[in-house]
Amino acid sequence: MGLITGIFAFLYHFPQIYKWLLKPYYIISFLMTVAFLAVRKAPGLCEHLASQREDGNSCDFDWREWEILMFLCAIVMMKNRRAITLEQHIGNIFLFSKVANVILFFRLDIRLGILYVVLCLVFVMTCKPPLYMGPEYIKYFSDKTIDEELQHDGRVTWIIEFYANWSSDCQSFAPVFADLSLKYNCAGLRFGKVDIGRYGEVSQKYRVSTSPLAKQLPTLVLYQGGREIMRRPMVDNKGRAVSWTFNEENIIREFNLNEIFQKSKKLNKSRGLKEDGPNGFEPEEDSNEFETENQTESSESKKDK
Repeated sequence: MGLITGIFAFLYHFPQIYKWLLKPYYIISFLMTVAFLAVRKAPGLCEHLASQREDGNSCDFDWREWEILMFLCAIVMMKNRRAITLEQHIGNIFLFSKVANVILFFRLDIRLGILYVVLCLVFVMTCKPPLYMGPEYIKYFSDKTIDEELQHDGRVTWIIEFYANWSSDCQSFAPVFADLSLKYNCAGLRFGKVDIGRYGEVSQKYRVSTSPLAKQLPTLVLYQGGREIMRRPMVDNKGRAVSWTFNEENIIREFNLNEIFQKSKKLNKSRGLKEDGPNGFEPEEDSNEFETENQTESSESKKDK
C-alpha cells in the first residue's frame, strides 16, 4: 500500500519534478548522487577498481558497500519523516547521498575521495538551489520599512517571516508561506518577510538569531496593533529554538488563522473589498497594484544574495 501511495505521489508531482530536472542545481546534484554507482559500473573502468567480493568481480558492490547504501536508505527515510515539501524530500536524498559517496570513494581510493570532496566544495560555492518565484501576496521589508509598516495601521494583523537566503530551511518553507498568503491575505491580515541575513540590525532588534547553531530560521511572528503576540519557533533559555514543524496545518492551528481571517473580513468591507474571491474576498485595483509591487520587490530581494 505504501509503495502504491508513493507511486501515485510521484506521478502527481511529476510535472513539477520534470521542471526541476531542467535546472542546473538539480541536474548536477543528481549526477553527484549517482557518481559512485557510475564509477563502479562503468565498463573499462570498473575492472581496475579494488573490491572485497569473494568472486573478485570489481564491477559489482561488495558487502561493505551494500551495508553503507542500506544505512543511507535508513537515514534518508528517518529524515524524510519530518520533511514538509517535496523539495525537502529530494534535498535530503541529495545531501545524504553525497555523504555516502564521500565514504564510498575514500574507501575505494583516497585519490577518488579527495577529488569528489573538491567537486562537492566547488558545487556548494558556485551552484545555489533555485529560489521560490511563484505567486504570493507577501510584502518584503527592509530595515527601514518594517517598523513603519507594523505601526501604520493598528487594525491590521501581520504575520512576518524572518529568513535568510542562505538557509535551506527558509528556502524549503518559502512555497508553504506563499501558499498561506494566497489563502488568507486580506486587508486585515497581511503577510510579510524580511531578510535578516541582509539586514543584521533587524535581527538584533527583533531577537532572531542568524546563527546556524540557534536554529531559529525561519521564524514566524504574529503582530497585532504593532505588538508581538506570538512567535514560532519558541526559544529556550540557552537561545536555541524549540523544535517545531513548519507545515501549513501547524501554522493555521497555532496562529489561529481561520479565526483571524474571519474577523478581518469586517475590515475588508470597510475598505471596499468584494467577498467574491476564493478566500472570501476579491481584491480591487489597489490590491492588484499591491501584488505587482510585491512581485517586483520579491524578485529584487531574492536575487540579492
